[in-house]
Amino acid sequence: MRTLVLNAGYEPLAVVSFRRALVLVLAGKATVIADGPVPVVSGSVILPRPSVIVLGRYVRVPHGRSVPVSRRGVLRRDDHRCAYCGLHATTIDHVLPRSRGGRDTWENLVACCVRCNNVKGNRTPEEKGWTLRVRPGVPRGPQWVVRGADVRDPQWEEYLAAAA
Repeated sequence: MRTLVLNAGYEPLAVVSFRRALVLVLAGKATVIADGPVPVVSGSVILPRPSVIVLGRYVRVPHGRSVPVSRRGVLRRDDHRCAYCGLHATTIDHVLPRSRGGRDTWENLVACCVRCNNVKGNRTPEEKGWTLRVRPGVPRGPQWVVRGADVRDPQWEEYLAAAA
């Protein structure tokens, strides 16, 4: 089980293991505001299993946190759908091929099925007469800014919705 960590101003910061959350709570650095269904039982104490915690002190977060480009991130952003044919995608493709100066950026990478990736080869979509089904760009939203929020607990929704 994982725990959503909120800043003192109730803005989502990260998702941590429930053990790390328990350490923060027991050290007095955080407070549990939503707990899971199964408590944590030790030899002498029973504690609620934290689902959402809020820090006691405000942590300054640098503005403009950028989402690093990754293969997994591109596939997740495009919902594992090929940007050319719409079938299930397992690879990524450079819209402007790397051999022609294409870079590894959110705007130049799209999810792609193996067949379309092989057929496209070292050409641009325009040269093949293809159009992109989606316009690639930097992903936005709390699930991208908050580390680990890609798999969500239903109890987190109200806190993540406020960050959107």
